[in-house]
Amino acid sequence: MEKSLKLHSDLAEDVATSSSFRQFKIKHFHLDLSVDFEKRTLRGTETLQLKCIQDSQSELLLDIHPSLSMQEVSYCRSEDDSDSVKVEFITRNFTSYGTTLVVKFPAPCKIEEQFRVVVKFLASDGPGISWLEPAQTAEKKEPFLYTSGFPVLNRSLFPGFHTPMTKSPYSVAVKVPDGFTAVMSASKGEHRMADNTFLFTMEQPIPSYLVALAVGDLVSAEVGPRTRVWTEPCLLQAAKQEYDGVIEEFLVVGEKLFGPYVWGRYDVLFMPPSFPFGGMENPCLTFVTPCLLAGDRSLADVIVHEICHSWFGNLVTNANWGDFWLNEGFTMYAQRRVCREIYGEAITSLEAATGRALLRQHMDNTGEDHPLNKLRVKIKPGVDPDDTYNETPYEKGFCFVSYLAHLAGDQSHFDAFLKAYIDKFKFRSVMAEDALEFFLEYFPDLKKKGVDMIKGLEFDSWLNVPGWPPYLPDLSAGKSLMKPAEQLSELWAAEVLDMASIKKTNIQAWKTNQAVYFLEKIIEKSPLPRGNMEKLEEQYPHIVMSNNAELRLRWAQIVAKNYHQPGYQHVRSFLSCQGKQKYTLPVYRALWNGSEETRALATEIFSATSHQLHVNVRNYVKKILACAPS
Repeated sequence: MEKSLKLHSDLAEDVATSSSFRQFKIKHFHLDLSVDFEKRTLRGTETLQLKCIQDSQSELLLDIHPSLSMQEVSYCRSEDDSDSVKVEFITRNFTSYGTTLVVKFPAPCKIEEQFRVVVKFLASDGPGISWLEPAQTAEKKEPFLYTSGFPVLNRSLFPGFHTPMTKSPYSVAVKVPDGFTAVMSASKGEHRMADNTFLFTMEQPIPSYLVALAVGDLVSAEVGPRTRVWTEPCLLQAAKQEYDGVIEEFLVVGEKLFGPYVWGRYDVLFMPPSFPFGGMENPCLTFVTPCLLAGDRSLADVIVHEICHSWFGNLVTNANWGDFWLNEGFTMYAQRRVCREIYGEAITSLEAATGRALLRQHMDNTGEDHPLNKLRVKIKPGVDPDDTYNETPYEKGFCFVSYLAHLAGDQSHFDAFLKAYIDKFKFRSVMAEDALEFFLEYFPDLKKKGVDMIKGLEFDSWLNVPGWPPYLPDLSAGKSLMKPAEQLSELWAAEVLDMASIKKTNIQAWKTNQAVYFLEKIIEKSPLPRGNMEKLEEQYPHIVMSNNAELRLRWAQIVAKNYHQPGYQHVRSFLSCQGKQKYTLPVYRALWNGSEETRALATEIFSATSHQLHVNVRNYVKKILACAPS
């Protein structure tokens, strides 16, 4: 897009950064990193190429974290480092989640002046760096390291302008111990075998939260013309079988709908089982949970969400975390648009209905008027943006984007708008005003009609009024799948089971989303009448024995809510084999809110498996087990 384009984001503020990103531009940065698993440290040197964009600047402010130990800072104006000088630096308090590195210049910088700053530092156990013990990996032989920068955590990995408002290309050299492999969110990579150093280049500008590194006993296999899966050795065959040829179809449909995929490769790293998240959309290298390896490709479509971030979030980015819905609302819409193309209207509507139910549950828990139930969240200084994370930007954001599509009328017209939106704002960070003003410019007839001011549906109300979405997209196409599931669940909740009617429905033919919907209804109706649980288990061995994590989660909850002793081993197995937060916490809650027996089971399982969990998940479970049962 044209560099001269003026955006609302050019004047926006981000209270989550203390950096001088309005005074300087990072043209490029390079990291030299050395990994030491024994000491749990990353020794680093960062070279920042900067340009002064406001006159007479006597200091540079960079976001860091208390866990990042600053050792030396140098300043250089020449190309060959001939005038490099060590300069004074101090650290300054900022918030609970970060501090500020203040670099003093020998003389004030003039506007347009270009220079380099070199920072030597030591990163250790900061919140954005996870050091895993062998027990937390799939192979259970070697340690593992990964970083997670979202939303503000990469300040514990390297100094920088840690705000989504700024983007820059970068390069990295990572020296790792023998036998280990490093992978990164980078468009190019090579291995210098002489000293086991991995060299990476990200040619496109990205925000700092998308810089990601993983180091471990990793192997890879090609599964498409631009896709490789990375895993620990014991998972490689499963990953290859699950995703061979699959991801390319998703990418092709995404390109058809949203425009060129600009990142080159789309590789996927299947993380160790203790990885607490579903996925993270790092450009060129998505991190995903190994729970997606169901063995039958039944969860392959989950990765569509991360792929769609290649356009919405990574290419066009929210300028600050208060407008996070721009990343996630557009991505949810894009995900469901891709799935409609591939899987059809019914299954996509069913999945969207599940998302709507999650939003309903969230708003019931918080109260609709909670300030986090606005699309635009006012993040106050000192508040960690991560503490505002919830379902609203995803599902209410999806509803708002669906409303915009509804206003556009013909689907092809809105598809064309999405392409134009990406093309206009690519590699930039935007505010809601930028996106919505462009929508009205793109559809001048709608602008003339004043669609942004329709009573009860004002764009401003969508952004700034908390509560349930004032417009809900039509999901009735999913009823053809929901109704049979609802009817079957009613049969299972009856005091006297009608097995003849139950057996007429072959749920083995159902897609995962429909089976999940059925199991959710069973959870709602649990505990079932006496004896029904045993029959349920007997009737559906394919669910009981499934490797599909979505089904295993629901079955574990059903077992817990029905105090079904024969199923306790299933619960034990599920909580032992993975540590994803979305799967782990609901099962512990169900166990803890059950009987004395299920609470004892929860305590026993946690005692045996806590060392495998990510520290955050471990702490969340401790809180559950410390609460009075509800």
